[in-house]
Amino acid sequence: MNPNDNQPIPSDYLNQIAAQPPKKVNFVRKQPILIGGVAIIAVIIILTIISSLSGGIKPSEQLAARLIATKSVADDATSKIKSPELRALNSNLKIYLTNTIRDIAAPLLKDKINVNRLDKKATVAESNVQLLATLEDARLNAIYDRTYAREMAYQLDTVLTLMRQIYNDTSNKDLKSFLDSKIENLVPIQKQFADFNSATS
Repeated sequence: MNPNDNQPIPSDYLNQIAAQPPKKVNFVRKQPILIGGVAIIAVIIILTIISSLSGGIKPSEQLAARLIATKSVADDATSKIKSPELRALNSNLKIYLTNTIRDIAAPLLKDKINVNRLDKKATVAESNVQLLATLEDARLNAIYDRTYAREMAYQLDTVLTLMRQIYNDTSNKDLKSFLDSKIENLVPIQKQFADFNSATS
């Protein structure tokens, strides 16, 4: 007879001989590290997206590209406009844009921007392909004048907004003086396009 047979069996005997469950990893301690890592990755992704959208384009370079794109739309519209009043208004706009593009060159050179060699990102960002397609569609539907006046009123409004933004942000005195006079001259032209659109709508 085994001398151990008479000993009482401990109450946790089955727990002692059973396989021990794996130890749980303490996620509470690792959670701040995990959250921090995810936050850093999210910030990097957001900064990358913002950087790719803005593309590092200087606002003054963007303005030059927008003026050039707007002038090409105005040039394209010359033979398609039917209304004599809108044709005269477009002619005034083309003169304004030609002079503005010529005159902006000197102040932009101080910011090391050459109007004749703009960054490709700026010209792509200010592409007028979609606008020209909209206008061509309007021409095919015999509503070119009204559509052109509306689109140009909007386009000129974006030019004015950008000019005002640059005016407020720049320390370039020549550029500030240039923008002051150009904004003053563009406001009535933009209003005439907006008024023409309202009259024909």
